Amino acid sequence: MNHERSRDLYDRALSVMPGGVNSSVRATRPYPFFVERGDGAHVVDADGNRYVDYVMGYGPLLYGHDAPEPVQAAVQKHSSAGPMYGAPTEIEVDHAEFVARHVPSVEMIRFVNSGTEATVSAVRLARGYTGRDKIVVMQGGYHGAQESTLVEGDADHPRPSTSGIPTEFAKHTLPVPFNDAEAVQEVFEEHGDEIAAVLVEPILANKGIVMPVDGYHETLRDLCDDHGSLLVFDEVITGFRVGGLGCAQSKFGVTPDVTTFGKIVGGGFPVGAIGGKSEIIEQFTPAGDVFQSGTFSGHPVTMAAGHEYLKYAAENDVYEHVDRLGEKLRRGITEICADQAPEYTVVGTDSLFKTVFTRDAPSTLDGQCETGCQQRPDCPRYDHCPKTGGDVADAETERWERIFWHEMKEQGVFLTANQFESQFVSYAHTEEDIEQTLEAYKNAL
Repeated sequence: MNHERSRDLYDRALSVMPGGVNSSVRATRPYPFFVERGDGAHVVDADGNRYVDYVMGYGPLLYGHDAPEPVQAAVQKHSSAGPMYGAPTEIEVDHAEFVARHVPSVEMIRFVNSGTEATVSAVRLARGYTGRDKIVVMQGGYHGAQESTLVEGDADHPRPSTSGIPTEFAKHTLPVPFNDAEAVQEVFEEHGDEIAAVLVEPILANKGIVMPVDGYHETLRDLCDDHGSLLVFDEVITGFRVGGLGCAQSKFGVTPDVTTFGKIVGGGFPVGAIGGKSEIIEQFTPAGDVFQSGTFSGHPVTMAAGHEYLKYAAENDVYEHVDRLGEKLRRGITEICADQAPEYTVVGTDSLFKTVFTRDAPSTLDGQCETGCQQRPDCPRYDHCPKTGGDVADAETERWERIFWHEMKEQGVFLTANQFESQFVSYAHTEEDIEQTLEAYKNAL
């Protein structure tokens, strides 16, 4: 493939944008390809190269790059009527009612502008509602670029994970390993009356896709109930992607007090949302005392796109299609890895997938999870598959970024550029796309 124009564009970008990009994950080595346009399940770059796309905007594009006609019509209608008003619109109410009807935890919702803004607001809400300061988070979990969660270490020694955050801020955040019930129980024993909330992704989806072990979320639910803390599910990635319209919380059968959303709920436009029990969400101003506001919140074009996105999914076979192709893809990659790289672990569920370049393998693979790790105790890989974010970080992450991603790109398959980010199947993907992708995996591995 020729990438001369992308190289030239990156050279220009380096002069006017830090690192040449506006989001760190886009800075692939030695330089990214620049997308010119999307086409269904594909993107075409500035040099005319065509790729099967599994990045899908890092999750928002449930339908790929060609939204269904009702979505496009709604976007055109609302954008032509006027871009925004600084006043409420009916479409905000329609969208809020739809989400509240379908998501178990949501009685009331506040729309904002990004997943990060949603989690920032959820943390402030939890602290305001409970009158407490401390937040429990999962090591390796990701909740956007915000001070309360850009924290590493453990509950005894938390510290900022980036420069620019005062050390004093981190003392209010308690990181624990995902899937470690004993560790979180110990934290509650020591700090229970100080903990405002547990903030957790139902599936670690920014760290290679780590599924919860059986009973883990139930443990979090019980601990929060026992200590008067809030359970907050960050469903920015899993929302309306895992578990259909009921989201991951319906798949796992655990209802949080508060849920944060982003990505799909805005139909491909900038969005975030905080939903939950009315008595909690009503603590936001102007109904309550927890300040939250935003110029572009509830933007009519975003609300229209998100509402039609979800309505179309409710009325068509969207989840059956994407989940079936996701399962076929994971099954095929599992078979390829068993033959060519048995130490690797295929992960994912519904329309999420990834291959974690784990370093160890059991002596036999008979009886392993065939369509992605499900944390089955009777699986021969159970003691080897990732249980925490740290387990994924211990994989051969440089091999993915320096070699594998480039091999797949040169075969016309666009994957997320590091070992950690999720990959997504869309409604626009076809059986032929899956077959092409599996052939590329064979060659690259």
